Amino acid sequence: MGKIGGFLEFDRQEPGYRPKEERIADYRAVERRLSDKDLHEQAARCMNCGIPFCHGTGCPVQNVIPEFNDMAYRGRWKEALDVLLTTNPFPEFTSRICPAPCEAACVLELSNGQPVTIREIEKAVIETGFERGYMKPRPPAVRTGKRVAVIGSGPAGLSVAHVLNQLGHTVVVYDKSHRPGGILRYGIPDFKLEKWVVDRRIKLMMEEGVEFENDVTVGIDISYRYLETRFDAVVLAAGSRQPRDLPIPGRELKGVHYAMELLMAQNRKLAGEVVPPEYDIVAEGKNVLVIGGGDTGSDCVGTSLRHGARSVTQIEIMPKPPEERHESTPWPNWPLKLRTSSSHKEGGWRLWQVSATQFVGNDEGNVVGAQCVEMNIDFKDGRPAFSPKAGSEFAIEADLVFLAMGFVGPATNPMLDELGIARTPRGGIAIDELHMTNVPGVFAVGDMAQGQSLVVRAMADGRDAAVQVDTWLKAQK
Repeated sequence: MGKIGGFLEFDRQEPGYRPKEERIADYRAVERRLSDKDLHEQAARCMNCGIPFCHGTGCPVQNVIPEFNDMAYRGRWKEALDVLLTTNPFPEFTSRICPAPCEAACVLELSNGQPVTIREIEKAVIETGFERGYMKPRPPAVRTGKRVAVIGSGPAGLSVAHVLNQLGHTVVVYDKSHRPGGILRYGIPDFKLEKWVVDRRIKLMMEEGVEFENDVTVGIDISYRYLETRFDAVVLAAGSRQPRDLPIPGRELKGVHYAMELLMAQNRKLAGEVVPPEYDIVAEGKNVLVIGGGDTGSDCVGTSLRHGARSVTQIEIMPKPPEERHESTPWPNWPLKLRTSSSHKEGGWRLWQVSATQFVGNDEGNVVGAQCVEMNIDFKDGRPAFSPKAGSEFAIEADLVFLAMGFVGPATNPMLDELGIARTPRGGIAIDELHMTNVPGVFAVGDMAQGQSLVVRAMADGRDAAVQVDTWLKAQK
């Protein structure tokens, strides 16, 4: 373990954020890094538990956390990196954007509410690896002669491509966007994940032999017939791109957008890509309403504030979570409790148990506000049932509205219909235990098959699916 009794000697310490006035004036990463001294002390707090719930219960990629914590404490960075990379294909992503369910499952979370800062130690391990030159291209020594097409370059697609390439298969990744990275590049703001981090990994994958074909929409620009004549397997990894809508009166008004319209336009502008005027969204001087209380909604809050919005209000239909872990989610489960992001700390208001019932427009067809109502919530069989609270109606001024209520399934694509790809009752891609669809040789991974979830879960699914694809390829004559 790190230091015997270290958890008694040192308190948990967060890296914190850059000053609010500074960070809302730019799009650079808001989170600081721990100093070497602080990092050493935080690694010393790991107890090397007999049953490491952080590893077995909390971490979706099953990182061997006590081991790399101990190596980081001892300054054995190369060994820590080797351990981390056995389970996690992209620690530089998870250490920046993962909500750290491993920390919620830490035994110190149970005992004193101060879990080990696992995510920060993970970031130090991978960044030290890059800084010291440990992260060098590792192309496979032998190629199998098998070719795999991966459709989508988000976390699941990159993960499956990385592992299949390491196993010796030739991998080509197709994506309809101008640059690879999927949601990592276009959906997550730079202030949470700077794009040089994505570029660095893409460059490394290319040096290892992975090929990327961008500005290509599979099913439109190229057909499945094209793919099946050139590849031995196809992996669908295009994510859950169909946003949940809010079909209330006034939905057609100008100024009512899906959240991703804002986030993608902003990321494209920062990358120097051309955003046509009809797709450019500017919140400067406007009253912004964000509907949805999750991470995507929070990202809209932070982006709108950086635009110079006059006001930002975020509403959520569910009740306000408790400040501390709720009894319905006992340790080591992911806790139901209030979470306040860096964006929330920068400004705006949050309202819970509120629903919009109508968008109000002016004579020019622009949205100018929303009629809202407080909601009663009854839980039946564990599922919420909503009803409006009588006499609780109120209005919110809004010149821009962003719908951030999650995603309902993969985007429509003619290739899926052409092949007759089977769907689940909830609209996802149906797969078997090998991650294969009902079409032999066509696999599906990540949010396309599992539904909307965390980046780290998409990565884990891509990694695990790659092993199944490899097994299937080896069985083919």
